[in-house]
Amino acid sequence: MSFHETRFPADLSFGAMGGPERRTDVVELRSGHEERNTPWAQSRRRFDAGLGLRSLDDIAELLAFFEARRGQLYGFRWKDWSDYKSCLPSGTVSAGDQVIAHGDGVTRAFQLTKTYRSGGASTARPIAKPVAGTVLAAVQDVEMREGVHFEVALATGLITFAEPPLAGVEVSAGFEFDVPVRFDTERINVSVASFQAGQVPDVPVVEVRV
Repeated sequence: MSFHETRFPADLSFGAMGGPERRTDVVELRSGHEERNTPWAQSRRRFDAGLGLRSLDDIAELLAFFEARRGQLYGFRWKDWSDYKSCLPSGTVSAGDQVIAHGDGVTRAFQLTKTYRSGGASTARPIAKPVAGTVLAAVQDVEMREGVHFEVALATGLITFAEPPLAGVEVSAGFEFDVPVRFDTERINVSVASFQAGQVPDVPVVEVRV
């Protein structure tokens, strides 16, 4: 997949509207009961980048970014200000935030994940675009050092340890992350007059699978 490891300007994504969506097929039976199934293992996020624009300089920055990505051709990183940490938005990232695996004494590489829980239900979201310099890791609550005990692939979210964690031990991580997205439009329609009057352009972006 064509992807640029470049983040959409974070000051422009601040104020954008959007969030996760799910696809569910609902079949109503004659009895009135329903059967519900989903073809998606993971949710997909959509945002409107136009709501973060505040000045004509912001529009110029948006247009430059859109042209450099050649519209929908290349994906890019997006900071979702409502969900960009392994911990709560008000918290500080720590190596124990997310349990990502349990060692087996052989495996050295693990996918970063973030688990969402409510009641007795939970779902694990693979994190493919961690932010450089923010990834912390621990094995059985003992914090490891990046570059010494582990390496992180920023393009895939794989964390690889120098030595495989022992069988049964808990592997945890903390991190900030971006969402891989692309523009969901072939054109940017901008009217300077309407923008100055308070109307912002519609700039949809949608999460892509990587």
